[in-house]
Amino acid sequence: MIARVHAGAVVGIEGVGVEVEVDLSPGVPGFVIVGLPDSAVRESRERVMAALKNAGFSLPLKKITVNLAPADIRKEGSAYDLPVALGILAAAGEIPENSPLEHTVVLGELSLEGKVRRVKGVLPIVLSLRHRFRRFLVPRENAEEAAVIQEAEVYPVATLEEAVGFLKGEAAIEPFRVDLQKFFEARRHDTVDFSEIKGQAAARRALEVAAAGGHNVLMIGPPGSGKTMLARRFPTILPTMTLEEALETTRIYSVAGLLKPGEGIVATRPFRSPHHTISDVGLIGGGHVIRPGEVSLAHNGVLFLDEFPEFSRNVLEVLRQPLEDGVVHITRARMAVTFPAKFQLVAAMNPCPCGYRGDPRHTCTCTPGMIQRYFSRISGPLLDRIDIQIEVPAVPFEDLARKQPGEPSAAIRERVERAREIQLQRFRNHPGLYFNAHMGPREIREFCPLDAESENLLRAAIDRFGYSARTYHRVIKVARTIADLEASPDIRPRHVAEAIQYRTLDRETGFTTQPYA
Repeated sequence: MIARVHAGAVVGIEGVGVEVEVDLSPGVPGFVIVGLPDSAVRESRERVMAALKNAGFSLPLKKITVNLAPADIRKEGSAYDLPVALGILAAAGEIPENSPLEHTVVLGELSLEGKVRRVKGVLPIVLSLRHRFRRFLVPRENAEEAAVIQEAEVYPVATLEEAVGFLKGEAAIEPFRVDLQKFFEARRHDTVDFSEIKGQAAARRALEVAAAGGHNVLMIGPPGSGKTMLARRFPTILPTMTLEEALETTRIYSVAGLLKPGEGIVATRPFRSPHHTISDVGLIGGGHVIRPGEVSLAHNGVLFLDEFPEFSRNVLEVLRQPLEDGVVHITRARMAVTFPAKFQLVAAMNPCPCGYRGDPRHTCTCTPGMIQRYFSRISGPLLDRIDIQIEVPAVPFEDLARKQPGEPSAAIRERVERAREIQLQRFRNHPGLYFNAHMGPREIREFCPLDAESENLLRAAIDRFGYSARTYHRVIKVARTIADLEASPDIRPRHVAEAIQYRTLDRETGFTTQPYA
């Protein structure tokens, strides 16, 4: 007799359906799994046999053949344990033919005693299969994650025995429901706030502009000037995540196995801060078993790279494609996957190797050659992709001693959301375009006309600083964002002037030979 159980696999961050076919045939008792399984799937034979025995079910003394179809998709992980066990029981007649098993997607790992453990990638599978199947049998620890998809009926189980009882109609399990609004409310309260930052008015303003337009930022300043503190508070002024954004980000965290127990959805913008010793695979993604990297884990959030020049040159260069396209393409001999990577880059660096160049309270010990080599670690094309480059000087004592708190994140976020709303209305007829940083040359010509005075100001800046074509466009996009923060329909000279001030590190300025201020 052949039994069929529906399961799922993950390719990249997309879920695909997998049919688990179980055949019991006369002959020497044995157990074989085919259908391109990896080592974790092949090892499920021992887990399934032990779980069936310890849960009180008798193993059929027949040859057991399990096929995972389609056979051209590699099956990875331990999520096939529960569907294989139920398939064996269905083929042996333990689960009746008229049970709900035929219309149910089953996921779960089994312990040797028959407990059902959490697995990775549940959300992408439910999201992809919800139009074909309404019922999903998942581990209890994955229930919140699966139930985020409101159209799905999610039935959580803790043991193999409970799953069999449910399918036989002997145990009643209520569909698991979550209140998405409560998820968002519970995670909306930030533990840090911009009001804790003393001084740094120029840097705070630059980060507000960056948040309003989706621009990337590079901060240059001596140690202790507050660069890391500013970066860690940057997500608190970004607009609240939409449900669509939260689902996109949660799919990535589900595949990576980074969802915490009880966390059904990533409802706050991620903040990723990898160490500068990270490899290019760790940053971009890949590996023998392809997994998302830090740029994808920062999707819809912030990627913070502290000590920017200390990162390996090849690691920094692989950032160029996701910064430009918002996706990462990883190609291997057997498959090609695409991970989303729409993040805001916030980077920080010192003004010189010792960190004290231009600091009136410390003496810089770096030679011009050392400073030149330090800045040359960051290529010009990469700097071109960073819209805002700002100086963050040491905080004077008067600002540190000030007892009055600064402007809170909520007030800044309110202005940012108003500016983002203007951009959403502006780009309503341009699918996939949501904020100014993602405008191309065509959209710049359409939405960013300059008056004569603004053009003359920008022409003078190009003549003096030698801006590239990409930098020219980025200055205009930042100026458009500054105008949006003022709700100004037109870009004025003051907006262009402020945008030009945010291009500290352009290679042609000779920054490495000019005094740092």
